[in-house]
Amino acid sequence: MGRDSLLLVGILLFCCWTSMAKEEYLKYKDPKQPLGARIRDLMGRMTLEEKIGQMTQIDRSVASHEIMKKYMIGSVLSGGGSVPAQKASPETWINMVNDFQKGSLSTRLGIPMIYGIDAVHGHNNVYKATIFPHNVGLGATRDPELVKKIGAATALEVRATGIPYVFAPCIAVCRDPRWGRCFESYSEDPKIVQQMTAIISGLQGEIPKKSLGRPFVAGKKKVAACAKHFVGDGGTTKGINENNTVIDWHGLLSIHMPGYYNSIIRGVATVMVSYSSWNGIKMHANRDLVTGFLKDRLRFRGFVISDWQGIDRMTTPAHANYSYSIETGIHAGIDMIMVPYNHTEFIDGLTAEVKKGVIPMSRINDAVQRILRVKFQMGLFENPLADTSLVNQLGSQEHRELAREAVRKSLVLLKNGESADPPVLPLPKKASKILVAGSHADNLGYQCGGWTIEWQGLSGNNLTAGTTILKAIKNTVDPKTQVVFEENPDATFVKSNNFDYAIVVVGEHPYAETGGDSLNLTIPYPGPNTITNVCVSVKCVVVIISGRPVVIEPYLESMDALVAAWLPGTEGQGVADVLFGDYGFAGKLSRTWFKTVDQLPMNAGDPHYDPLFPLGFGLTTKPNKV
Repeated sequence: MGRDSLLLVGILLFCCWTSMAKEEYLKYKDPKQPLGARIRDLMGRMTLEEKIGQMTQIDRSVASHEIMKKYMIGSVLSGGGSVPAQKASPETWINMVNDFQKGSLSTRLGIPMIYGIDAVHGHNNVYKATIFPHNVGLGATRDPELVKKIGAATALEVRATGIPYVFAPCIAVCRDPRWGRCFESYSEDPKIVQQMTAIISGLQGEIPKKSLGRPFVAGKKKVAACAKHFVGDGGTTKGINENNTVIDWHGLLSIHMPGYYNSIIRGVATVMVSYSSWNGIKMHANRDLVTGFLKDRLRFRGFVISDWQGIDRMTTPAHANYSYSIETGIHAGIDMIMVPYNHTEFIDGLTAEVKKGVIPMSRINDAVQRILRVKFQMGLFENPLADTSLVNQLGSQEHRELAREAVRKSLVLLKNGESADPPVLPLPKKASKILVAGSHADNLGYQCGGWTIEWQGLSGNNLTAGTTILKAIKNTVDPKTQVVFEENPDATFVKSNNFDYAIVVVGEHPYAETGGDSLNLTIPYPGPNTITNVCVSVKCVVVIISGRPVVIEPYLESMDALVAAWLPGTEGQGVADVLFGDYGFAGKLSRTWFKTVDQLPMNAGDPHYDPLFPLGFGLTTKPNKV
């Protein structure tokens, strides 16, 4: 080969190398580029197949490295109780999430998936996570700063397992306690719900003033949040889950919408659509509200996600006309569709409707731009894989102390002796012998409620780590005080034992969603019997563990003191802290406590308002002097 030929080969090789170097520079992968430029560059490279993949969210039980790569899936979730293994460690979670992520990163464009999970009172699916009080209790604290701290702690525990996205907070305004999701609502009062959107700033980080109203997640120790369920989920007729909210436009805006204004200003990354209907129109089909109001009028710039199989449930029976459901849901403005088990049917159906011109490409592009905006903004492209640097945050002592504080502040004292008598609470730590009774005194599952380890919650003390109320009482009283526990004693037993006083802990069994809908709101058997048998025989304090007000008027006269403890979570020590006077009672009802269910729905300001205890009620005590 002559010198000229060698020179020519060299020039060709140099040209090829420079051409390859130019091709290797991908603007969307350059974090120095403006957000809009990155989105436009990536969108310009994507096929229809890749775009529809981004709009698809599947459950972890059907996900794999191969599925993520083949279908270019945009998101994976854990439904309630969907875990990689029973009592899985943070490392097991991280390995699972990273395996799915590596499948996504191996696709042509390497777009990372976003993994989401219900973390509605702490990282509640995960073994040994800190379980905070449910929202109904947090509303009783009236403490937005506390709620923001809970958001920050939850974000750390979720990130400890490699997950960057949570389906929280629920900003429903529950207007009827017969609804099975009422414990997920901070209050019947939209102003209280607005205050509690401070949790978004804890989950995602405090949004800079220049970014107000745009999706914002502040790095690897924060998570993308999800305001849900848009809109009116707490106002359905008779509190029936997923049912119809009958209310005029003014009522919708003044009662159910305000929390979304605050959430968007705080930079909430996503909004989940409600299963319910507004005046007969399914929210998953409501283009006027999802696109016209949320996206266009409120200028929400994150992505809108469906609920679990949400588009399936647009028809009766569910999934009866899936092509209609796809067309209507996408047209309404839903960007990411939660299709936990049937992603191929969804992908094929949506692809066909786009190719036929039923769904315009502009709608697909709007959805994908929003999804990519959140992924870019939260740093998923720069840090797609999780590491183990935060595993020690899961269930940390600092977070448990925070949860304990939240329990203390959430307790509402409804009765404290008769007016002419000395107050019953706080109780003396020194006593000869005391009785602790009731089905909920020594049951961690009951005091955590639904959405704890399993979707519907569990009974017993083996589900996760925590402190039952009985254990907390034993930890608190004087060592010489004899504590007798009898779950459901008869009156003879109580009378014959000469107890100084009794603490009765009863309430609802765990439930979630439709499983909690109740038309009678009675305390399950044998709770009322336990109250009667104990309180007619000895001075008694009754602690109600429930996700909402329940029927107590028939038993109120026999009680010496009554405490609403809601669903306090794993840190039962917070209950004993206040019962025995280390801290004072300070909580205020976030919900009206009715006399009888015949009064329902009944909310503050109603013409027929005649409660047993009104919204905002709560007696106070001062802590004992040390």
